[in-house]
Amino acid sequence: MKLSGKVAVVTGGSRGIGRAIALALAREGAAAVVNYVSAAAAAAEVVAAIRGVGGQAVEVQADVKDLSQHGRIVAAAQEHFGRLDILVNNAGMARRQLFLDATVEAWDEIIGVNLKGVYFLSQRAARLMVSQRSGKIVNISSVHDTNPMASNSIYCIAKSGMVMLTKSLALELAEHGIQVNCVSPGAIATDESKERLDDPAYRAKVLAKIPSRRIGTVDDVVGSVVLLASSEADYVTGATLYVDGGMLLH
Repeated sequence: MKLSGKVAVVTGGSRGIGRAIALALAREGAAAVVNYVSAAAAAAEVVAAIRGVGGQAVEVQADVKDLSQHGRIVAAAQEHFGRLDILVNNAGMARRQLFLDATVEAWDEIIGVNLKGVYFLSQRAARLMVSQRSGKIVNISSVHDTNPMASNSIYCIAKSGMVMLTKSLALELAEHGIQVNCVSPGAIATDESKERLDDPAYRAKVLAKIPSRRIGTVDDVVGSVVLLASSEADYVTGATLYVDGGMLLH
């Protein structure tokens, strides 16, 4: 197994892409800390699924946009498993608003979850990784870090910032044996996107933008995350890998 003996934190790990990532890291031997904000039952189900096949996992409630709660995320890894090797910054949120109607409250919330929280949780994790002289930070972004999306400008700005955050942290942490990379999914079928994708007109519009002519699944994303979290990617840092079926080729 690629991650045997490693300890991983996955933010927003109770559902969707985060759930799939937590399960995939555990299948490769990592002990998983599954972070959630409000979906306690879903997080417990992920932990139970990992333990059910002989893995190690624990859930921890924390809102990543609240920096005062970061301590308990990292503490869960230390207290239960003794170290922290992998941080997957998966938690994210969007709130659709026209630019002319956008509010400061929306800005603070979206930037808080998607960028500020990522930056400072990474800082806290990296301080542990520096003492270990090794570590992996994998940020989950979106094709909209490159392609703007109408009525979602704050989200796009935050995700674009995540790409530069990835490069900046990679530059500073390389000397400490820590790699920082980014995975940017395209159109992925999740519980959150299901309702929109079930609309034939919307689905056809999305498919027309994807050369592979299919909507991605959460399992399409996890392989890239496992790779970047493993020793096979020790010489890869500051990179963004687009998992989008070719969407950005248009």
